[in-house]
Amino acid sequence: MSNYELVVGIETHVQLSTKTKLFCGCDNDSREAQPNVNVCPVCLGLPGALPVLNGAAVKLALKAGHALNAYEKVEQFNSKFDRKNYFYPDSPMNYQITQFDQPIIGKGFVEFPVDGEIKRVGVTRAHLEADAGKLIHPPGKDYSLVDLNRAGTPLIEIVSEPDIRSAAEAKAYAQELYNLMRYAGVSDADLYYGNMRFDVNVSLRPDGSEEFGTRTETKNLNSFRAVFGVVEYEAKRQAELLDRGERIVQETRGWNDTKNQTFSQRSKEEAHDYRYFPEPDIPPLIITKSMLEEASEAFPPDKYPQHIRKIMVSHGLDVSTAEVLITQPELAFLYLDAVEGSNKGHHRRIANWLTGEVRAYMQSEPTGPLHNLSAEKIVALAEMVEMGHLSSTASKEILLEVIKTGQQPNIIAARLNLIQVSDSSELEQIVDQVIEENPKPVSDYKAGEQKALGFVVGQVMKASKGKANPAMVNDILKSKLGE
Repeated sequence: MSNYELVVGIETHVQLSTKTKLFCGCDNDSREAQPNVNVCPVCLGLPGALPVLNGAAVKLALKAGHALNAYEKVEQFNSKFDRKNYFYPDSPMNYQITQFDQPIIGKGFVEFPVDGEIKRVGVTRAHLEADAGKLIHPPGKDYSLVDLNRAGTPLIEIVSEPDIRSAAEAKAYAQELYNLMRYAGVSDADLYYGNMRFDVNVSLRPDGSEEFGTRTETKNLNSFRAVFGVVEYEAKRQAELLDRGERIVQETRGWNDTKNQTFSQRSKEEAHDYRYFPEPDIPPLIITKSMLEEASEAFPPDKYPQHIRKIMVSHGLDVSTAEVLITQPELAFLYLDAVEGSNKGHHRRIANWLTGEVRAYMQSEPTGPLHNLSAEKIVALAEMVEMGHLSSTASKEILLEVIKTGQQPNIIAARLNLIQVSDSSELEQIVDQVIEENPKPVSDYKAGEQKALGFVVGQVMKASKGKANPAMVNDILKSKLGE
């Protein structure tokens, strides 16, 4: 690879979170549905069926445009739909309703951190379109089955500029798009069900060359790991072919997740092969200034993940902790609300709780009542730890109880008898008793054996049934033993 520059562009299909499909009233969520139940004459492409544009999809697309920084100098514009003609069994109309020369989202960009720096990748365009259905290939059979539940679901296809230069950048770009679409409320971006999919274009060119090499397109990737793997594999494969004096074939490829390698599927079409022409059944869209303003207000810049990321870093959180919070919008906003409502901050403690115990609970109980956990309760719990009323271990137990029951932390602490003893006179009595009952470890400590102090502290904790404030116990012991 030393003699070549890697050039990567990514096309990302994002399913919009509307209740119904793009051009009909069928349910837009078919994740758990039986095949071919969420269909109608429009989805099936039956003669005489006419599409009607879903206005909610347009509003979500405009929010996505703001997230992609595409409307900074735009006040009003026109958009339209086109027919993209091709035959494939999962497309019953033999064409796709999409957008060609007047997309709803024009040029923009995405910024994201990678390898300690901020990378900017340009966005060429993003267009609204109806998804195709799905082909199912039964093992060992010589036929395929067609499921049209997805046919007609609303997508935006985000086309990046060929600005990506490594597998790490490709993965980071895909992750940031995932974050943006979820923060904007545009899509749930469920990777498992294909609600966000990536087509990765890879080519090589000689170092110093301005001319692009022949590209391959690996389609329908639904994980960040796959995006990374495709770029790495294709870069190596193409370099080996060029080194042998062979040419790169422009083609569509698939990804084998088990073997971690791509494989050839079919030759790659060009735009002119699709015979685009304006969609006659849908009138052009006039996107007004008020529509753009409404979309901007629904997703203001201070809600963007890159803005939230900067705030977290300014609080002293390490990059990895911040990124874990960023990937879960619910946790990120809970963190921001909590630290804003806390006089003393408690930034790291709150972040650690959210990325540790709370995140683990969300993974184990996907439908669990996280709504019981408020910023106010988190702050109250942090204050109890700060004032010495709770140990760090006890606070984690109480946190989970807050999530499950919705009770206030102080009520839970009292109910579970977890309130820490921080009364100095009470602790001194316990310490005096332990010193009297453990003369040898006390003598060993006075003789310079530091480990003996840990034993004595343990005995105090045992005598207090784990409720003594460890820091105060240490201070009292050292004072009484002459340190």
